[in-house]
Amino acid sequence: MNNQNIQTEQMIKNKRATSLREKKGNRYLPAILGGMCFGIVLVLAAFYTSNATSTNESCMSCHVHPEAETSWKQSVHFDNKSGVQTDCAACHLPPEGTAHHYWAKVKTGLHDIWMYLTHDKEELDFESKRTVEYAPNIVYNSSCKKCHTNLFPKEVTDDGVAAHLYYEENEEKLDLQCVSCHLDAGHFLPGYKHEKMTSAPVDTTGPVYTEPASVTSFANFIETIPGTRASISMVAVPGGKFVMGSQKGDKFSRPDEYPAHEVTVSPFFMAEVEVTWNQYWAFYVETMSEGRTKPETIYANNSRPDVDAISGPTPPFGMPDQGWGMGNRPAITMTHYAAETFCQWLSLKTGRHYRLPTEAEWEYAARGGTDTPYFFEGKPSAYSSEGFWNSIFGTDTTTINRYVIYALNSKSRTQEPSRVAPNPFGLRNMLGNVMEYCQDWYAEDAYEKAGTNAVNPKGPATGTDYVVRGGCYNDDASELRCAARRHSDYEAWLKTDPQNPKSIWWLSDIKGIGFRVVCDAEN
Repeated sequence: MNNQNIQTEQMIKNKRATSLREKKGNRYLPAILGGMCFGIVLVLAAFYTSNATSTNESCMSCHVHPEAETSWKQSVHFDNKSGVQTDCAACHLPPEGTAHHYWAKVKTGLHDIWMYLTHDKEELDFESKRTVEYAPNIVYNSSCKKCHTNLFPKEVTDDGVAAHLYYEENEEKLDLQCVSCHLDAGHFLPGYKHEKMTSAPVDTTGPVYTEPASVTSFANFIETIPGTRASISMVAVPGGKFVMGSQKGDKFSRPDEYPAHEVTVSPFFMAEVEVTWNQYWAFYVETMSEGRTKPETIYANNSRPDVDAISGPTPPFGMPDQGWGMGNRPAITMTHYAAETFCQWLSLKTGRHYRLPTEAEWEYAARGGTDTPYFFEGKPSAYSSEGFWNSIFGTDTTTINRYVIYALNSKSRTQEPSRVAPNPFGLRNMLGNVMEYCQDWYAEDAYEKAGTNAVNPKGPATGTDYVVRGGCYNDDASELRCAARRHSDYEAWLKTDPQNPKSIWWLSDIKGIGFRVVCDAEN
């Protein structure tokens, strides 16, 4: 066979192969075109569904809390001078057009549907979602930055400029979101203000006291603070011996609670409840110092032995009660120095020696003559939400609810002292509501160095952190044991404070801290 015949035969084979491929291609063409059309329809449907489920009406069809709509429409994101109204999805989803946006939308949508089908809207605690602890979980910083490219508009105050500069320079270290400071931007919070406080909400009801209380015996009395309308109910705490700390092996106990050791405490008076806002504002109004006063000047003035005019707190930024209410609720967010200065002022006003309790006095008072984990019946393992069974089936809160404001009944905020019953000594809120400062420096090995049969111990001579006791409104029951110890942590508690040096009066990043006063039995 010559070359020409071979080439002709090859051409015939190629044509047949091409013909076969064309036939096969024609056979699959409808399927390919159909798949392409289906894909386009699917993309368009997904795009439409995404847009349709990002409207405010769609969001509110699942988020059935009646407060959500009203609070949103009262916020600066809806009601402002520019007339620009921010929609729900603009804050509660990452920026549109990103993969993160659609993935977050799917997860959020599935969660919302599940909650809608399985939960009763009347039982949902909407207030707990409007807290600085929870809000960063449902608001995206990337979305805030997309809209707010300029952090320094004409209207911003000098304090605002300083705060935003501090944030820009320390954003990675701070690891915070915009909503951590601007909690009221998207949903209106009554009483919440993101500006320097200009005047104190002083109680104007009742008489102005002219004399301190007359105390002639060791018994409960009501201290009246001259020149103010404020008074403090003081409880006579009898002296005695008790075992301080925890035994090794006690449920939830920690190494700094060991070893348990016997301590003797002399009689003293202790405030029935933590210092209230009414009492603290009376102190603030009489002692307020200008923000320009240097800390060293204030320290020098207040440490003079003959001082007759206390330099008190500078105006706080925002409302330190977080919009939760003042009056008889415990005063919060003050530093240990501010608490000590309050005691100094109170001593000058009344002629009695008021101070913070020692750690030993605090635990003795909290126990109220008992030697159990709490001053009421029950074990931490039964009340704690930690652990497999309790996390699934819940806990019996009947008893603990009578005496303690904590994570399961606080609604993520402080409460009035009248909500709880007193301990055997007649003291309220020794456990829960707010943590309380003690005068002692904190040391992990303080109990190891205490020895046996200590009498009125006062802790280490020096330190960097102060003892904090009692737990707060946001704590699990395991943190509220009478023996549980904590300490101050000012680096974390003042993380967002842009001042240099940091404030000596107010804390920017913790809310569950307060104090109560004690008075020596012998004055």
